[in-house]
Parts: sequence; C-alpha cells; structure tokens
Amino acid sequence: MIIMNLNITEAVALVEIFQQATPDSIRALSACGRLLCLAKGEHLFLDKELVERLYIVISGLVTLYTVDPQGEKKVIFLLDKGKLINEAVLQGLPASINCEVFEEAQILCFDRQDFLRVMEQDFTLTKSVLDSLAMKVRRLYRQMKNTPNSVRGDKRIAAKLWKLSRDYGVPCASGTKIKLDLSITYLADMLGSRRETVSRQLKILVGQGLIQVNDGQITIPDRDKLSKYFKLP
Repeated sequence: MIIMNLNITEAVALVEIFQQATPDSIRALSACGRLLCLAKGEHLFLDKELVERLYIVISGLVTLYTVDPQGEKKVIFLLDKGKLINEAVLQGLPASINCEVFEEAQILCFDRQDFLRVMEQDFTLTKSVLDSLAMKVRRLYRQMKNTPNSVRGDKRIAAKLWKLSRDYGVPCASGTKIKLDLSITYLADMLGSRRETVSRQLKILVGQGLIQVNDGQITIPDRDKLSKYFKLP
C-alpha cells in the first residue's frame, strides 16, 4: 500500500456520510484521516484479521467477499466512491469478511478510536454511519431472497446484470454497457455459482437477445425487457 500525498479535506468532502456532519467533525476527520492507494487484486484486510481502521472508498471499486468451507468464493458487496467498507470495525472485533480491490482504488482511512471520538460528539454523523450499516443489512436481506434454491440460475444472473447496469451502466449505441471488467469467474463469485454454470446461463440470455457479450464487456439492449425476464414467475 502506498500512502498518497493528496488533500485529505477534499477526500473527506467526497464521502456521502460526512455531508451532514458538523464543521468541527469535518475538521477533526480531516486532521486524523489518511489516504491509501491500492492496486487491483490487493487485499485491504482478510477474514478474522484484527482491523483497527475504518476504511472508505474515495475512487475505484472494492469487493467484500467470503469463502465457504469448500473454498468457493462468494462476493457479497461491490463498493464504489464514498461508500464505507467496514463499519463493523467500530465494534472492536476481528473482521468477518475479506476486502479485495476490484479496480485500482484510493481509500480514506481512520483509526477506529479516533473515529469513535468524533462520533461521540456528533449524533448526526453517528446516525449516518448507522444508516450506512442498515443499508448493507437491507441488501443482504434481498440477497437471501435470491438464493440458488429459490430462483432459477438464469434469472439470478439477469437480475444481477440489471442491477449492475443500473449502478455502473453507460448509454451506448446498442443499449446500456456495464463499465466493469466482468469476467465469467467474477460473475460466478458474485452469484456463488460455478464458472461453467454461469457461462451456460449467460449463453441463454445471449440467445434470447437480452444481453450482448463482446470482448468481456456486457451490454444490455433493453433494460426493461431484462427486468421483465427475471421478474416472470
């Protein structure tokens, strides 16, 4: 990890949960924050590691993932600019998930105790942190409804691609292109499925004209049509 010589105050201003913080809190956070730059594939922390810093994405993308007893990787969250990575660190327990850089990222970090001291003086900031954590919990609830046994595989992939096109899609001549390096392996990790299974199910979606795959880039010609597909009983 390389410490970047950037303006911490500018980085703090990019963080969504700090928008309602008091001026005193902003000054305190700017004084104790640090910026790190991580390369793609580098880990910020590992499961069961004792982590003493709160991390926030300033640029790039990071992945939170688990590994099951069979060694299969399951991506839980893909986080982008302004998102808190590990609110659970404030509890003071070891990490319960892995964090890997998906695209080269700049990360703002704070010592856990320093951040807690700022929270003690600013209820609005504390509530923003709780709201961020609550949003992750809600997203986990939605993921639980889409377990492999409850939803057909091709529909799960269709739903995931629709969401990725909403969050990371850009208009193009043939529809909406997902501006991520989405390998079949990574899609399988996101869905908790085998690579071969995902490859086969992607071909189903391609065959029905719901997606296009060219040079590793996925384009959705009609997002409404894709949405109707995974919502059909």
